[in-house]
Formats: sequence, structure tokens, C-alpha cells
Amino acid sequence: MADKILFIAAGISLLSIFIALLRFIKGPSVLDRVVAFDVISIIAISVICILAFLLRRFIYVDVALVYGLLSFLGVLVVARYYERGL
Repeated sequence: MADKILFIAAGISLLSIFIALLRFIKGPSVLDRVVAFDVISIIAISVICILAFLLRRFIYVDVALVYGLLSFLGVLVVARYYERGL
């Protein structure tokens, strides 16, 4: 039963990645694209955690944690550059 729920959650997550990707492509401003990239990163982290649980490979949770930290730092760099330059 839990596996079925996780498959549904993974499907919804992949659909939301597609919607965020459309916003990333269509976004009229740089800030829209940055927010869309951040949303895609957060959803990808959730998909990695779902896969870790389904595959019983909990080392993927560490991968998701590192990916989250790198994504956060990337958004901070872009925000700082957009605000006043490097």
C-alpha cells in the first residue's frame, strides 16, 4: 500500500517538475526563472528521497541533502548578483 502511494507521489512530482519547467522556459524575467529553478530543485530532492525509500537505498538521502545545499547556494549567488553584482 505504501509503495502505491509513493508511486502516485512520484508521478505528481514529475508532473509538477514539468509545469515548473514550462515557467522556466516561458518566464518573462530573470527572477521568474530563478524561482522556477529553485522549485525544480526542491521537487527533484523530493523525488530523490522517494526513490531512496522505494529502492531501500538510503544513501540517496545524503545525495539529496548535498543537492539541496548546492541548490540553495546557487540561488543565493544569483540573488546576490541580481541585487548588486559580484
